[in-house]
Amino acid sequence: MDKRFQVTSELRGYWEGLRGGRGVPLRAAVDPRGIDRALEYAFILERIAPSIARFRLAGMHLSDLMGMEVRGMPMTAFFTPKVRSRVAALLEGVFQGPEIAELTLAGEGGFGKPELQARMLILPLKSDLGDVTRALGCLVADGQIGRAPRRFDVIGDSVTRIEGASQAAPQPARERMAGFAEPAPAFRPAPLPAPAATPRIEAATPEERRAMLRLVRSDRS
Repeated sequence: MDKRFQVTSELRGYWEGLRGGRGVPLRAAVDPRGIDRALEYAFILERIAPSIARFRLAGMHLSDLMGMEVRGMPMTAFFTPKVRSRVAALLEGVFQGPEIAELTLAGEGGFGKPELQARMLILPLKSDLGDVTRALGCLVADGQIGRAPRRFDVIGDSVTRIEGASQAAPQPARERMAGFAEPAPAFRPAPLPAPAATPRIEAATPEERRAMLRLVRSDRS
């Protein structure tokens, strides 16, 4: 079997096993040991804005194609400018459908860049909050990579709607439980008592006037 179809078939089979016919699986359920033969070509995406997703994890094959580490890069960096809007629309369908997207690709030609055929598979995943903002996928190129970076044109695509799965609204973050992680309250000194009012000498009683007097001794020789 062609390597491109072998890897994508293995990854989709693993994802279908996680799913178990119950909708979109959780990102936390993905175990690298379950996709060891596809790991070199696999990636995890995070949706950061409409039609934009970046690589959270990526296998060495993707770094070889780009000629650099790809973590943190947008997925559309692997595509030529003329097809990026098309890829962005397919990507948004993965998250909003949710849908499975499969792309047939051809490497952009040029000096030191031989013919290169590739296949990409993108499978939706749920985050810990239950919204579909992650994706498991793979990119498999068959041929000599040549001079990097290699970018691709889309020569075919197909999408499969996931029946019985709906996009869940993001849930609010859970309140942090009180405990040792709770920040200590800021120190605030207790207010000082207000000084006792001193009666004005004109309004003082004779007893109060005597209490305010101080005896001054003067020794004369």
